[in-house]
This record gives sequence, C-alpha cells and structure tokens, in this order.
Amino acid sequence: MKNCLIVEDSKIVRMIAGRIIRELGFEVNEAEDGQLALQACVEKMPDCILLDWNMPNMNGIEFLQALRQVENGKKPRVIFCTIESDVHSIKHALENGANEYIIKPFDSDIIKTKFEQVGLL
Repeated sequence: MKNCLIVEDSKIVRMIAGRIIRELGFEVNEAEDGQLALQACVEKMPDCILLDWNMPNMNGIEFLQALRQVENGKKPRVIFCTIESDVHSIKHALENGANEYIIKPFDSDIIKTKFEQVGLL
C-alpha cells in the first residue's frame, strides 16, 4: 500500500484530506508543520506528500527544499495544497521541486486528478 504524508497545520484540513486519500487506497500519516514532516520523512520516506505552504516553524517551501536534500528525498511526489494562487507562487513551488499544485478549497475529484497526473494512481 502506498503511503501519503499530509503536511498541514489545520487539523480540519488534515482530517478531510486524509479521508479522501484513504478512499484512494493510501495509508496516511500527518504532520502539522515542516519540521515534523521532515523528521517523519527521515524515519520513513512516503510515496507522496500533500503539502501546505503557510505553516509555523518551517513553511512548505523550506520543507520542500530540505526534503529534496535528504537521502531518497527526491522520491516522493509532492503536491502543494494551498491558498497561494498567484502564478509567481505556483512557479516558485514547481521550481523548488513540487510535482503539482492544488488550490484550496479542494474536493475528492481534484485530489484524485492530481494524483493521476503525477503517476500515483
């Protein structure tokens, strides 16, 4: 079974995304900021990461840059999931190693489509 790490400071968003991703057949783990997510990835690298941008301690871009430097850190498909919808932010995320981008709010169809686009489904 594939594993997805949801990195999001909102417990409600983690809960909703987790339910959708479990329905797609993934095991789900959660982290509420980038520092905790990086620790989780060092312990067990996930197949994919659903990543928020604005979080305390270490934001999404900082996490992504750090992730891509650790052993096997290029393996996970990283999908940003954020309210940052301007073209500059999207371009910045993709230049820093994101595979796809979802703008909040999202639903199960959006997540399923993005997972298909990056080869997870």
